[in-house]
Amino acid sequence: MTNPTAQKFGYPRSLVAETASWLVLVRPSQPTLSSLVLVCKEPVEAFSDLSPQAFADLATVTRGVERTLSQFVGYARINYLMLMMVDRDVHFHVLPRYEGGRDFEGRSFIDEGWPGPPKLSPAIDLDAAALDSLTERLRALWSAA
Repeated sequence: MTNPTAQKFGYPRSLVAETASWLVLVRPSQPTLSSLVLVCKEPVEAFSDLSPQAFADLATVTRGVERTLSQFVGYARINYLMLMMVDRDVHFHVLPRYEGGRDFEGRSFIDEGWPGPPKLSPAIDLDAAALDSLTERLRALWSAA
């Protein structure tokens, strides 16, 4: 059973990868190209309540995230934002950061906050076809490693 946060961010449609404790999902609203949501599968609402296994698995999943996003978007920096103001399940918004823009399916994705703090808006809301395409591309890169 998945939690409400994973469902809100499009699980299972947006699933890039899954580990024992984490789901890697494409963020439907993209402040930067290939923004993700990393959702813990455990039923916890505080980071300190994660099991030791989930903390250990976090190292594995972040290596996969960084490898995949580096290959896909060529980021200069990466930000992991644990906001949890609306969606209470433990999760991170993962934003690859870069100067200038990146193009995907005829749209330009500009990092509006570069080189300062990330901005979650403006963002490009992906339609179903673009979400599926981005998810498939990232899933293929993840799987190739």
